[in-house]
Amino acid sequence: MLLSNNWPEGVGRLVLPQIDSTNAEAARLAPTLAAPHWILALRQTQGRGRRGRDWHDPEGNFAATYVSKPGGPPGLVAQRSFIAALALHEALVTVTGRPEAFALKWPNDVLLNGGKLAGILLESIGQGTNLGHLAIGIGVNLRAAPQAEAGALAPVSLMGETGLAIAPEEFLDILAPAFARWDAQLVTYGFAPIRRAWLERAARLGETIIARLVNESHEGVFEGIDESGALILRGPQGRRIIAAADVFFS
Repeated sequence: MLLSNNWPEGVGRLVLPQIDSTNAEAARLAPTLAAPHWILALRQTQGRGRRGRDWHDPEGNFAATYVSKPGGPPGLVAQRSFIAALALHEALVTVTGRPEAFALKWPNDVLLNGGKLAGILLESIGQGTNLGHLAIGIGVNLRAAPQAEAGALAPVSLMGETGLAIAPEEFLDILAPAFARWDAQLVTYGFAPIRRAWLERAARLGETIIARLVNESHEGVFEGIDESGALILRGPQGRRIIAAADVFFS
């Protein structure tokens, strides 16, 4: 397949008509890959989100995984979820021209007009000394929105909210260069500029939110993210740093 003129140098591209899960395919292919790759599925039958949740993928939506072998400490590797969010935001603004319509929801969602448009899932590939590849799965409701889950933000689609129709392959041509630029910033300058850029696009910053952990919930004012990317929440008991949780808007 012919790549766009802006396709990042040294990055492979694999487009599949149908697959169970692009992250699963990334895990299968990782040992054979000599360079980073984008894996795009035009139809994904067993997509998944955070904590093993199903990710429903109607036809025409975007389902892709970026698989690479990044260097650096585990904390730096995990911060690439913020890279993916910023790249998604840039790509969506590029195709719509509407920066005011999009926002980033901690830890890994992109919102359009307040509804959930896209999600990001990071998974490590390998075990023990063979742990080295990272799969960044990205799902975007380009054409259709799945049914809402109880208590969660209502999903929206790009077409439904803006009237814009874009094919998954076209969207990948815009997303991949954006991801490469943001990733280069992280590698060159560290997380500080990424953190600032993410906060400039953050949803509900300075407002009250609810962070739900496995066995408890905390309500407070969303003050930002720290130098590791953890959530900063100020509640009745003071300031709390939360590394992992599901966030709900009150």
